[in-house]
Amino acid sequence: MKIHNPLTIADPIGTYSHGVEAPPNARWLYIAGQIGIRKDGSVPPTVEAQTEVAWQNIVAILAAAGMKVTDLVKITQFLVNLEDFPRYAATRAKFLAGHRPASTGLVIRSLVKPEYLVEVEAIAAKAAPAPKAAAKRPAAKKRAAKRKKR
Repeated sequence: MKIHNPLTIADPIGTYSHGVEAPPNARWLYIAGQIGIRKDGSVPPTVEAQTEVAWQNIVAILAAAGMKVTDLVKITQFLVNLEDFPRYAATRAKFLAGHRPASTGLVIRSLVKPEYLVEVEAIAAKAAPAPKAAAKRPAAKKRAAKRKKR
């Protein structure tokens, strides 16, 4: 991926990039908004714990697609309390480990249930593997050997 933070505009004000260019012929993965709901259906009471679960879900979805956090191109995070942003950002930084995808953060009135404090959606792209050289067929090898004998 190629990062675009032009010198002609202000630097990013956080752990993100202004623009991220995906490689040619990339496979794209669109991850639905992940909330802090555990597999058993329980919802932790704090934004830190909900953020942890949401990001664990994102990592699991990426892994299921053969991708990693470094394949994230864009994330959008929704918080219901502005005061929660520093705690959210600290947990997010742990998962991103220095990777800086393009990012949008929004503070909204509410999510679909009042106990949900954070939701994160993501887009990832992974370069397609280089095409393998065509293997010669055994019959073609035999014909080539016969031509050499003549």
